[in-house]
Amino acid sequence: MRSGLLLKLRAVLFALGFYPVTILFAPFCLLLGPLLSFRQRFAFFTIINYFYIFWLRVTCGLKVEVIGRENLPKEGAFVAVANHQSEWETLYFQLLVRPQAVVLKRELLKIPLFGWALGMLSPIALDRSKPRDALKQLLQQGSERLKDGTPVLIFPQGTRVPVGKLGRFNKGGTMLAVSNEVPIIPIVHDAGRYWPGKSFIKYPGVVKVRIGKPVMVADRPVDEIHAEVIGWIEQEMKLQESGEEV
Repeated sequence: MRSGLLLKLRAVLFALGFYPVTILFAPFCLLLGPLLSFRQRFAFFTIINYFYIFWLRVTCGLKVEVIGRENLPKEGAFVAVANHQSEWETLYFQLLVRPQAVVLKRELLKIPLFGWALGMLSPIALDRSKPRDALKQLLQQGSERLKDGTPVLIFPQGTRVPVGKLGRFNKGGTMLAVSNEVPIIPIVHDAGRYWPGKSFIKYPGVVKVRIGKPVMVADRPVDEIHAEVIGWIEQEMKLQESGEEV
């Protein structure tokens, strides 16, 4: 009972920092954003993400450990593919892959202030009610971002999937990488253990992020590459869920 109350109080403290700071910071982004280049805009807008992760650690005891950071290319475009369990990765991954164009659902851009600022970071906002059109948009806009040298981040499960379940991984990210001949970087995390999807409560602990080695796509079929990438992700997810070291 007491521990449950403490978790709620810690979550309230996080919210008391998260929402006011976001509301205060967003107007500066909207005002200054048009004056900045994309890379400058991304760097400025995501300053607040450092606060989010810091505030999570202070209020909720939620830390992060990254394994395999050296596998992220230091230059050049690539497609990053990750599992989706929580709101946490939408905050932290903007610090992990910099800059980036994230693939997301179009509805997020309608959120006042937050969504408007997010829309200025050149996301690939898809209408999930039209899967065929969404794939065409992903391939077209994703190719534009990659040609500009901007990495694309995609969550191929399409939505948050609870810990212990794999969900279905679509091939859009693999198709995008193959059509542009850029590597795929697989990423796995277990944030759903500590910040379950749509949960107000955050649990203390260490989110483990594992970054796999780049998967090269030259002269290889989409299905083969997709099987390799998703096979690695699923294997690492199972290891994390079992509590084994990854």
